[in-house]
Amino acid sequence: MTIFALLTFQPFYDWQGYAVPTELISKNVLGVLLFAKIVKDPQMIENLMIVLNEVSKAFELSKQQRKEMRTTAKHITAVDKISFTCQPGRIFSLLGPNGAGKTTTLRMIATILEPTSGNIQVSGLDTINHSQEVRSKIGFLTGSTRLYQRLTPNEVVKYFADLHGLERAIFKQRKEALFSLLDMHDFARKRIGGLSTGMKQKVSIARTMIHDPDVVIFDEPTSGLDVITAGNIIDLIRSCREQGKTIIFSSHIMSEVDLLCDDLAIIYKGRLLYNDTMAHFRKEMQAENLTEEFIRRVRVA
Repeated sequence: MTIFALLTFQPFYDWQGYAVPTELISKNVLGVLLFAKIVKDPQMIENLMIVLNEVSKAFELSKQQRKEMRTTAKHITAVDKISFTCQPGRIFSLLGPNGAGKTTTLRMIATILEPTSGNIQVSGLDTINHSQEVRSKIGFLTGSTRLYQRLTPNEVVKYFADLHGLERAIFKQRKEALFSLLDMHDFARKRIGGLSTGMKQKVSIARTMIHDPDVVIFDEPTSGLDVITAGNIIDLIRSCREQGKTIIFSSHIMSEVDLLCDDLAIIYKGRLLYNDTMAHFRKEMQAENLTEEFIRRVRVA
């Protein structure tokens, strides 16, 4: 009762029927989990599809890397004790300049990398102890995705469907829907090595979405694409939100962020500079547009 009394001194936010302190929702993951424990409702924690709690990632430097970087440090910290949450039916944008720690963070959520410290939960599952189950719930699309050049789009998508254990009938239904949405039927039987950049990206999207994941991570998905293909990806992201999926979207194209974003975090030198709703960010803006405000915040950090 004492803990609950302390929490009630802060402004409250009506989150799925719970009076949760605004400060805790936006900045303190532990506070949210503690509140859920108080009300004895584990479903509240599960509804936070992605939870990062004091997550850090350090990489060991080789002698050559230390020489090139002119440092004596044996490790470099790419991500430094960051915490945030992502909710279903909302698009969470993670922004930052090159080398800020965005991709490292996304790869940890996707179980490609393990955190050095802290913990990550996806749909209530720890990404280290339950990595296989987490992977079944995630689709990870990045602009640098590599594909098997000698295979066709049909073969690549079937391969990933088999990895996820999709039944034959479900696979055919999902494949037809995705290939129609992305207009892929004309090149479905051609070798990927002979496809254009836009066509390859469509194949990457199809393999990312074939198992109908609850969580979709888009890491600069439209980089280097033509306007039409980029527009298809934007439409797909919106469709994911309408279906109640949890979406993390990282991009350097601020017009896309402004168009799609519900919640926003800015990471710089491995630390979070901002973590709140996009609406709140717009209210706080001192610059004329999103790009200038982003640059301003990074420069004063």
